[in-house]
Amino acid sequence: MSSQVRLRLLPRSSCLFDEPVRLKVSGLRSRQLVALTARSTDQKGVEFSSRASYRADGSGEVHLDRDPSLGGSYAGVEPMGLLWSMRPDSSHRKLVIRNSLHPHVVKFSVHEQDGDGRLLAEAANERLLIGDGVVRRPVRGEHFQGVLFTPPGPGPFPAVLDLYVLGGGLSERRASLLATRGFVVLSLVVFGYEDLPKVITEVHLDYYQEAMQFLQKQDKVSLCLCGQLSFVCLCCWSPRPGEQSIKVFQSLVDFSVSPPPQVGSKGVGVLSLSKTGDVALSMASYLPGVEAVVSINGCCSNTNLPLYYKKKQILPPLMVDFSKMILTESGAYMPKNALHNPLAEENEACLIPIERAKAHFLFVAAEDDLNWDSKAYMEEMVRRMKSHRRTNFESVLYPRAGHFLEPPYEPHCPSSFHPLVGKPVVWGGEPSCHAAAEVHLWKKIQEFFRAHLSCDAAPTKALL
Repeated sequence: MSSQVRLRLLPRSSCLFDEPVRLKVSGLRSRQLVALTARSTDQKGVEFSSRASYRADGSGEVHLDRDPSLGGSYAGVEPMGLLWSMRPDSSHRKLVIRNSLHPHVVKFSVHEQDGDGRLLAEAANERLLIGDGVVRRPVRGEHFQGVLFTPPGPGPFPAVLDLYVLGGGLSERRASLLATRGFVVLSLVVFGYEDLPKVITEVHLDYYQEAMQFLQKQDKVSLCLCGQLSFVCLCCWSPRPGEQSIKVFQSLVDFSVSPPPQVGSKGVGVLSLSKTGDVALSMASYLPGVEAVVSINGCCSNTNLPLYYKKKQILPPLMVDFSKMILTESGAYMPKNALHNPLAEENEACLIPIERAKAHFLFVAAEDDLNWDSKAYMEEMVRRMKSHRRTNFESVLYPRAGHFLEPPYEPHCPSSFHPLVGKPVVWGGEPSCHAAAEVHLWKKIQEFFRAHLSCDAAPTKALL
């Protein structure tokens, strides 16, 4: 490395996963051409990387929030381009970060563009999944398992149920980041995890009602995983990595003698994505206590599995015709037109009666979603609400964005394995537009929940 060249991460080298970081290179020769790279490894051991070329200014500096990339993984002025443009070292992989306790580390480096690409400088960015003081606690009910995240302080806090996936494994990232922004969040699954059923042939709203009721009781008392009836116990506390033990113990003492975190909203919010979108719409349509729903790239009909409540089927499933999937050059399939038409007369019974819901809705669709036709489904939801003169909704359409709209600054995923299809599928989206949509949507979600999950305490703005 060159002792003269310096790579700085501003405002600091450690930040939350959903926060931007500014990269600045100094000590280069005037107008020197260099390559900047980013590398990271996810929790499955898959390596992701990106590379972009930059030319230093007359003072020998490169500022990623000012200077354009001349080529590589992306082009133009893209301050966070090195993050969202990272690609996996093997095909059809999505960044996997399930456990929120371990920071995601991205290693940035500066190299000479010409010759042997000599390393000039490097720096590591520790991207935290959970903020200071947020308590993480595994929980279980009779029919669900999950992880509960509570912000520091007594509250009251708005409560959100995070339906990131239907089953097959927990993903904590979205829930832990949302809790860091001031929400009590329960991320849960109902099958395919630990001792839950491995597969399901039907979806029961009763399971989600059980989870809602658990979440709403968090202003009364908390039962730790170990069985102790207390606000917090040593065996279930999850400190941030690197915290000193004396500091952790003092935090436990302070927390246990203070009032428990209050769930201040009368009902709960539900955050969903893809298949869980129709679960969330059905919860709002059939269950009391749902105040706000965010449906990201969801369908207007109940899909794939019959829906039950109180042991009675209430909606049949809209099915998939796998023969309509198209094999692409990448080796992944495009399933966009495989789902049966929800508006066809023979499928009307599958439509979710969202007009009967009292909850507020945020319908979100990505125009370039290749998993299914999210735009058309959102348009049908809007038409249905308007035809019943309902005004308790808003909608957002993101041009050139794909299916997986996540918290911002993770690598864009063009394709990965689809558990229902059993093969890799393409998800769509132009990377830079998709990244911009994620930044906007993440702020929108927080503002929406704060507006419609009323608490006694004054709402605060999203920190992004």
